Amino acid sequence: MLAFAYRLLTDLSAPFIGLYLWKRRRQGREDATRFGERFGRTSRPRPSGNLIWCHAASVGEAASILALLRRLRALYPATHILVTTGTVTSAKMLETRLPEGAFHQYVPVDRAAYVERFLDHWKPDFALLIESELWPNLLDALRKRLIPATLLNGRMSDKSFRRWYRAKTWARELMGAFVLCLTQTEDERGRFVALGARPARAIGNLKYAADPLPADEKELGRLKELLGRRPAWLMASSHRGEEDIACAAHKRLRVSWPDMLTVIVPRHARRGEEIARLIAEQGLRCARRSQAEDIAPGTDIYLADTMGELGLFYRLCPIAVIGGSFVRHGGHNPIEPAQLGCAIIFGPYMQNFAAIARDFTRADGALGLQGAGELAFTLDRLLQSPGERVQMARAARFLAEDKGHVLDQVMDALAPWIDPRAEGRDRGPGNRQAHRASLSPSFLEERKQQA
Repeated sequence: MLAFAYRLLTDLSAPFIGLYLWKRRRQGREDATRFGERFGRTSRPRPSGNLIWCHAASVGEAASILALLRRLRALYPATHILVTTGTVTSAKMLETRLPEGAFHQYVPVDRAAYVERFLDHWKPDFALLIESELWPNLLDALRKRLIPATLLNGRMSDKSFRRWYRAKTWARELMGAFVLCLTQTEDERGRFVALGARPARAIGNLKYAADPLPADEKELGRLKELLGRRPAWLMASSHRGEEDIACAAHKRLRVSWPDMLTVIVPRHARRGEEIARLIAEQGLRCARRSQAEDIAPGTDIYLADTMGELGLFYRLCPIAVIGGSFVRHGGHNPIEPAQLGCAIIFGPYMQNFAAIARDFTRADGALGLQGAGELAFTLDRLLQSPGERVQMARAARFLAEDKGHVLDQVMDALAPWIDPRAEGRDRGPGNRQAHRASLSPSFLEERKQQA
């Protein structure tokens, strides 16, 4: 009943979906040159042979699978990989980082007609859905077409679980699309199992295996020369409200560190003008990277309102404060600064990366603060104690490297489904009939009874 209601609602909403996407297009949040892909239309032909479809929602999820994509291409060079995301920023990031044999498309909106059009064209042999991409029409189409799918790096908050559990019959039906569910933690494995996922395993977070963020080494050298011996810290991926916090911390730090430089990299570069006005209102001098304004001796705040350069500033600044963690956004990925040698600080709202945040604080690789009032004091302490700062950075980097082996476990778990040579090789992508048999109605019914 819920499945029918959801499909009917999304069908009837077609005009509103179109208006919403056109509005996003005018705002620059949709790709005007490839707009049809959001409706399941493409001008690119399907390559012949086996095709794995991998869907990641946005930049963070897409970055986390690049190492996996390279491994898949190295082991199975005859298999093509279709990667879908839903944002322009993720598409731009993937333009230069996808391995040969992998290509990008925008994911269609979760309306049945768009999803069917997409699947009719691409006919994937196997699907990998990343983290929490549980779109009902999409999962229903995969299940009905008997296309085997794996949920990879599965993530589900307690709040999301309670919402899905109220519709557990429908959730169990949707979970029938997955032949395997690989989760980040045991708690999340338990939630997916309670919703009907079979089998499900907790193997850790694939983000630990992600590549370090790239940077232009020549530009890094130039910025280091401009910075000189000035102390500096970074507010990374800030959200509205956190730039005020950064400015307040900067003012307090200037008492002890008159030549302090604060670097702000906003999560959304389009907010640059708004943030620059806020900084000016605080009586601070700002240099905007998007306007080619360089760091000068009198610069208080360097506003890096550009896209795709966070790796540059993690390398430039010895201390990284994680944005989204001092407002109720849920935080951002602390593994990225850990890989690049930063001492890490985050606020009380790290629910999007709760397990990772615990990993780092327990390993003494990060400091979790109770509120913004502690920020200036903590920054001053780390600036005054370079030994403590270096030890934190080392502990964080060691943890990130140690947990990077999760990729090997992922490949071992996927092998029976994608490797024709592996044990259970009849499930490999070269044998569609075996795929269909493994997802036959009798097989799915047996899984429901087990649940």
